[in-house]
Amino acid sequence: MLSIGLIVHAQRLTGSFAAAGLVAAALAVAEGIGGPLLGRLADRRGQTVVLLAGAAVAGSALTAVALLPAGVPAWLLLALATVLGLALPPVAACLRTLLPEVIAGDEAVRRAYAAETTANELTWIAGPPIVLVLGDVLSTGTALLIAGVILVSATAAFALQPASRAWRPAPAGDGPRGGSLRAPAMRALVLVLVAVGVVFGAVEVTVAAAAQVLGSTASAGPLLGIWGAGSVAGGIVAARFGGGARTGTGLALILAAMAASHLALAGAAHSVAGMAICLALAGATIAPTLATVYAMVERSAPAGTLTEAFAWLNTASAIGTSIGAAAAGAATDAAGPAAGFALAGAAGAAAVLIAVLCARMLPARRRAAGLRSRPAAVAEAAR
Repeated sequence: MLSIGLIVHAQRLTGSFAAAGLVAAALAVAEGIGGPLLGRLADRRGQTVVLLAGAAVAGSALTAVALLPAGVPAWLLLALATVLGLALPPVAACLRTLLPEVIAGDEAVRRAYAAETTANELTWIAGPPIVLVLGDVLSTGTALLIAGVILVSATAAFALQPASRAWRPAPAGDGPRGGSLRAPAMRALVLVLVAVGVVFGAVEVTVAAAAQVLGSTASAGPLLGIWGAGSVAGGIVAARFGGGARTGTGLALILAAMAASHLALAGAAHSVAGMAICLALAGATIAPTLATVYAMVERSAPAGTLTEAFAWLNTASAIGTSIGAAAAGAATDAAGPAAGFALAGAAGAAAVLIAVLCARMLPARRRAAGLRSRPAAVAEAAR
């Protein structure tokens, strides 16, 4: 809800789409910087304080943006968007850190990551239309206030869960210098998700451009919805059958399917129906890919850095999405939608290459002991 809601609200306040784009970019960059920092802090101090404090600051910044009057200078919007992005609580990273603590068995954990990824896809499908409808029916400021209430209340609800409150970080000094990216496997996973993010950004922009070229601009939203629905379906299947690939080679195979299915869009760019079929198939590779990567983090990140590691993956995906959107826009302007989809396929191929080169290191390492919740420690003592 936040990114599209801020764009619409900023445009209403300033009358400028350029200013609105800068506000959205400021949010994305700040979130990319703040996520790993807050994740590292959670790894050192625990989840509760970091989540609640982040929600308080982010909620306050969002409320301030929502209450600004028309004609406000763009620099103030940029400043508040930056504060919002830096303070956004890393709920997803904290959740993924907890899954191995509250679920027993490697296969069950992999399925849980697939289920979580599937649920996350639903938010990408539902969030934009919800905030846009609220903006039309009420106002863009009210829509952001509602988003702020959801942000603060849902973060608090998660932070007050017993598993989150009981989780304890590794003892001080256990984490390696350089954080989670010191591990070669983590650097490989980050590079993979940068490339995957390029796929996401390129497809989002190129679908909109292709729909416009075909004279069916209104079809862009449903087409992207089909893409997301395909990911939901793929996530359900992955959760049912083992939670995705188990090795670096398996990840490379899933990425190859992602690259090929998104490249196929280049041949379907002349038809809305053709794009719909290809997007459904391409989307089905997304959730299994992310679930596989998330499952590998727990055995790749150094002890004491797991939350930070998950936050870095979010940052990597955001960076890739920004690159992909910008590059696809230029490619589409120069050579048409087929070029934008070809760029998405090439980015997927780059992800495959990274996974192949790093296949041996990805499954080889398991996280050292230390990142255990209090319930897990009690259970181990009982055994």
